Order: sequence, then C-alpha cells, then structure tokens
Amino acid sequence: MSDALDALTRKKDRAADRKVLDEVFDQSLVATLSTVIEGLPWAVPTFVVRVGDELLLHGSTGAGALRHVADGAPVVLSAFILDGLVVAERAFDHSANYRSAVVRGTCAMADATHAAALLDTFTDQMLPGRSAECPPHSDREIAATLTLRLAIEQDNWIAKRRTGPPSSPSTTHWTGVIPTTTTFLPPISESPHPIPASVRRLAR
Repeated sequence: MSDALDALTRKKDRAADRKVLDEVFDQSLVATLSTVIEGLPWAVPTFVVRVGDELLLHGSTGAGALRHVADGAPVVLSAFILDGLVVAERAFDHSANYRSAVVRGTCAMADATHAAALLDTFTDQMLPGRSAECPPHSDREIAATLTLRLAIEQDNWIAKRRTGPPSSPSTTHWTGVIPTTTTFLPPISESPHPIPASVRRLAR
C-alpha cells in the first residue's frame, strides 16, 4: 500500500491498495496528464497503458507540452472509472461507486532502441494481438513519436474506491445503485477487407 495514502484528508475508508490502481489503469485506457508550464496548469486526456510497474504514454514530438514533460517536468497521471450512480433519499446524500488512481513523478523518455517494442506493447495492451497484424514501425514514425514511461513506486500514488449502497438508508423512498459499464460495440468497417482477429476478439 502506498505511503501516499496518508495524503487523504477525508473519507480515508475509501483508500485502496495497489490492486485497485492496476485495475484502473488496465481498464480505463484514458487518463489525464497534468503538469505546469510557465507557471500555468496544463492538462490533457491521453491514452495510457500499464506494463508492470510502469505507465506508458506517447504522442507527437511536435507537441510542445509533451516535450516539456519529456524534459523532466513533474507530472500527474490520473484516471477514474465510474462503476455506478448511488441514489439516496436526499440529493445531498447521492454518491457514486467508483475506482480512481493518481500517480505523480517525472517521465523517462524511451531510448530509440526500445521505442518500437514499447509502441508494440502499447498497441497490444489496448488491442491484444494487433501489433502482429500491422506493418513494422518505420524509422520516420519512430522519430516522430515521443514514448514516455512513468514509474509506479512505493510512495508516488494514491488509489481510491467506493462500493455499496447509499450511506443513509430510507424506508419511505426508493434508494439503490444504478450500475454502469463500458463495452465495445460491433466494429464498423471502412474497407472491404475481413475484420482482423484482434478486432473481432475485442468486440466479443
């Protein structure tokens, strides 16, 4: 469990362990990358995948803010999964069942010898088996892409979770939970070619 959990100042019962952090980044795929540039906050949603004790993200070398991060600016990566709306008797007591995770630190830029393999790993974490169906990365593509790694360490993360019914039961009004989920729908083809196996598997 991260020492950073001490930073929770309220609802400390919602502090979660590393397993929840892994679930969040494995399932959400999209995270918010935040940093400070010239004294002003900057944030952008980005794809992110977890590989062991690292989070991987990538983007264009032409993105000035991403280059700022690659040069060592401190960052925060945060992700959130909504598991359900919690409906109580009073609007004040409405809540949500959720899982969230925050990781702080500085990103390391992948060196050129490992960039192609890391990009394949990134692709396969999002769409398992897809990298083998694609042509190899070209030198031009590798040169145009920043691939960054953010370590998940003992004391640089916080995970939170809420589960269960409303905290204030009622005998006179309906209360309960409306579960939510994210699913992949059947693929929409843009060419006459057969749907690749990786896409078929994910759509199932």
